[in-house]
Amino acid sequence: MGRLMKYLKDYKKESVLAPLFKLLEAFFELLVPLVMANIIDRGIKGQDVGYIWKMGLCLLALAAVGLLSSVTAQFFAARAAVGFSTKLRQALFDHIQELNFTNIDRAGTTTMITRMTSDINQVQSGVNMVLRLFLRSPIIVFGAMIMAFTIDVKSALIFVVAIPLLAVVVFGIMMWTMPLYKKVQANLDRVLGITRENLTGVRVIRAFHKEEEEEERFRGYTQALAHSQTFVGKISAVMNPVTYVIVNGAAVALIYTGALQVDSGRLTQGEVIAVINYMSQILVELVKLANLIVTITKALACADRVAGVFEIRNEELPDCGGAGSGTGHFAKEGSVPFLEFDHVGLTYAGAGAETLHDMNFTVNRGETVGVIGGTGSGKTSLVNLIPSFYPVTQGAVRLEGADLRELSGEQLRSRIGVVPQKAVLFKGTIRSNLQWGKPDATEEEMWKAIDIAQAREVVEGRSGGLDADITQNGKNLSGGQRQRLTIARALVRCPEILILDDSASALDYATDAKLRGALKKLEGGITTFIVSQRASTIRHADKIIVLDDGQMAGIGTHDELLRDCDVYREIYYSQYPDERLKAAKAAGKGGVRNG
Repeated sequence: MGRLMKYLKDYKKESVLAPLFKLLEAFFELLVPLVMANIIDRGIKGQDVGYIWKMGLCLLALAAVGLLSSVTAQFFAARAAVGFSTKLRQALFDHIQELNFTNIDRAGTTTMITRMTSDINQVQSGVNMVLRLFLRSPIIVFGAMIMAFTIDVKSALIFVVAIPLLAVVVFGIMMWTMPLYKKVQANLDRVLGITRENLTGVRVIRAFHKEEEEEERFRGYTQALAHSQTFVGKISAVMNPVTYVIVNGAAVALIYTGALQVDSGRLTQGEVIAVINYMSQILVELVKLANLIVTITKALACADRVAGVFEIRNEELPDCGGAGSGTGHFAKEGSVPFLEFDHVGLTYAGAGAETLHDMNFTVNRGETVGVIGGTGSGKTSLVNLIPSFYPVTQGAVRLEGADLRELSGEQLRSRIGVVPQKAVLFKGTIRSNLQWGKPDATEEEMWKAIDIAQAREVVEGRSGGLDADITQNGKNLSGGQRQRLTIARALVRCPEILILDDSASALDYATDAKLRGALKKLEGGITTFIVSQRASTIRHADKIIVLDDGQMAGIGTHDELLRDCDVYREIYYSQYPDERLKAAKAAGKGGVRNG
């Protein structure tokens, strides 16, 4: 928790005033039993009605001032707690945005969501309760004991026995339940994970008629969560009855001792009532303290989980096989290759073997590079290294001579436009989604990008044009429409490097051909990487990289690869079997002539 307290530094005034006003309230509350004792011993015993009215008004004044102090303390505590949680949540979100894909994959999306929502809410409640009650309750407990000593030492010795017993119960249960609350939050992570999985995959579940199996699986996770919550709840529930038993036992002892003292004339009836009232105050405050301890225990467990996310850092990778030899500054154009993969390898965190091995090639400015290969061959992994979504584990990737690891994210990604495999749009309008590529983009720039992406009919066909509404994830658009708008979003920023990661898979062949033609005509020498399963999409590329099980099976033009690369030839002929027959006939005729 201490690691997160820096987010409370802007609320120092509120953090001081809230407990101070609570202490003021506690001070006035401690005076009430003394006033009651005077009413009994002087007013009622002496039948002095005027004195009773006078003390009654004094009690009302104490109640009014106490209420005002309590409300003021509540205001400052709430302001500090809400401000603290706002800054903490923003800092956590900013930190997550800075993490590379390796660390995000390792932590897990559902865990991140739980820690940004449920965990921070629990921490906020803990801060609020601490500011309001953490000083007030101990002050009331020890203050009541001290006030009891001023009335009668013998009776007050009962407090000396009762309070340590109560402290043992309260803090013993707290130490027992703290690790259990961490397990509860971990089970909540799992429930959130399966919920997210089922909601995003609901169409697949229904298509395979797996509703009953998924319901049973979900029930298992929720029952595990319920069991863990019930178990820790039972332990926490023991606190109240045990504290009541101890306090009420002390009250019985007080009444017995007080009766003997009154009978011997050492105490007045009012003083006995005052001592019993102090014991009642202790009872109420310890019940509050017990509930506070439960809240604090939850908050501390959640604070550790939130702090754990802040401890995740992007690794500083050592130089390996040429890595780190870049200067961090771009070389003069033409003096070095525009983009260079220098014997690059990639191993995902926790993976047993390399995903990419010995990627070694160069790309000149303005070239169109096709990337093709079988499923799982590493196509997406390869292009994800260009914007440094994942750090290389062997070799180096250089842009104009500068190692990508020595460049800031802004310095690198401002030059790159990425269209990911899964077309993602955000809730808003077409305009707001296109402005992700360039916040100050003009309508002319937007329409130019829309035309290149072959998306004009998508925009003009919707009411409002650029201001047409887009639902979350673009669910009110077809797959092809989403893909074209994501391509337009990347093109709006006029990137130097454009990465199309299988982003035209939902387009028909005619639209795909128009898109490639429009990209070819782009001015400014955009270097384009096209990842595709379709040989037709990349056959006209200046350079085609063929991947097979994480290794380069070939690199060259379409004709060169068709002649020299078995993997590419197999992919191409599997999609164009007629071409295989023609090639076989041509080879047969050539053999006859040679014979």
